Amino acid sequence: MLKTLLSVSGGHVLFVARCFSGEVICGVNKLAGLSPPLSTEASLYVHWPYCLRRCSYCNFNKYIPRSDNQDVMSECLQRETETLLRLSQVSRVTSVFFGGGTPSLARPSTIAAILETVARHVALSEDAEITLEVNPTPIGSSKLQDFFHAGVNRFSIGVQSLCDEDLKVLGRDHNSKHAVETVAEARGLCPGKVSVDIMFGRPSQGVASWELELEELLSLCDDHISLYQLTLERGTQLFSQVQTRQLSMPSDDITALMYETARKILQKRSYIQYEVSNFARNGAISQHNMSYWNSSQYIGVGPGAHGRFTPHGEGVCREARTQTLEPDVWVREVQLRGHGTRRRIPLGHLGLLEEVLVMGLRLIDGITHQHWQLFSPGADLHHILTSSAEFRDLQQKELLILDNRGLRCSWKGLAYLDCLLPTLLLQLESHINQEQEQARNTPRETTL
Repeated sequence: MLKTLLSVSGGHVLFVARCFSGEVICGVNKLAGLSPPLSTEASLYVHWPYCLRRCSYCNFNKYIPRSDNQDVMSECLQRETETLLRLSQVSRVTSVFFGGGTPSLARPSTIAAILETVARHVALSEDAEITLEVNPTPIGSSKLQDFFHAGVNRFSIGVQSLCDEDLKVLGRDHNSKHAVETVAEARGLCPGKVSVDIMFGRPSQGVASWELELEELLSLCDDHISLYQLTLERGTQLFSQVQTRQLSMPSDDITALMYETARKILQKRSYIQYEVSNFARNGAISQHNMSYWNSSQYIGVGPGAHGRFTPHGEGVCREARTQTLEPDVWVREVQLRGHGTRRRIPLGHLGLLEEVLVMGLRLIDGITHQHWQLFSPGADLHHILTSSAEFRDLQQKELLILDNRGLRCSWKGLAYLDCLLPTLLLQLESHINQEQEQARNTPRETTL
């Protein structure tokens, strides 16, 4: 039920939209008024690709360092940040997120240098959200104060489990004692701005033990918590262990019950669910991740980082950008030409609206009509969706809500989002195809 939407990938946002018509060229945007207004703001994601070890479930872009190359990584991250900021021509960075890998392995001076690079080229307000992912090991927690003085004002801590046996199965290099100490240290530095990640659906995990573990975590954690369902990824150690029956995974029914149970427990403890995987109290939502879910521009720096922004001077088409995966190759490319962009895909009208739909429906509030019109002024959500019998059926089943506010999932529907999206995406594609066909068949007016 939730395997696509809540899958674990280093704590990062996953794009689950299938591109039903393949890559759409930028020329589609020449249809009147179909591209979003150019923005002068963006968020920044910085990827640190190194870990001391690879977790058994992880297939993310992570590497075990063969040598100490902190100096060259710092230099190249600064240079690529400068290059892509200049290319985007944004005047303000709204948030910065240091992810990985294990960015808490980086030197605090590297974090400070990157933030100084940003501030030299664009506006970076003193209260901008600066998040660092932290692996709760003694090494990571010992540098928290230095990271704080380097400019970090929010910590995202990968607790994952409070069960030491499960942490060993997951291949984590910390134990529950380390996790508790790290959360306490972080809360002392950034009260109200500490997030913890916790996994459910772990091997042999049951609902009762999950409830007890979550209650224990809530007695320790701050104002933000992220729930992720553990999923099996081909090529990982965990996948092999399950395939050979060394380990067993909970059934879909059990993991669905775990999710629903967690939502109810968190609600009773005053945590408001604002996204499929994320819960906050006292307004402590992740501003950086909100930029993803609202389809705002973001710049990705570092090996394997992703970005979505409009390059200056190259038209009005937003691009999906991916940086070179391998750190050594990425370093050479940055040293040679200032950036390591490996792939650029223009996001045509359909591709852009697919992302707006998929990302926006992750939010409890969904997609407002005003937000949708920023990207699709020519056709509103009612016009696109209500002609579909399949969509009307989802409404009747009280899984989706379309009203004067906009489009959103119901409480029940949010748990089935990955099942709902194909219907919505197919209807969106059908509408865009019809629109393009009509445009091609409409005679153009000529003036004498």
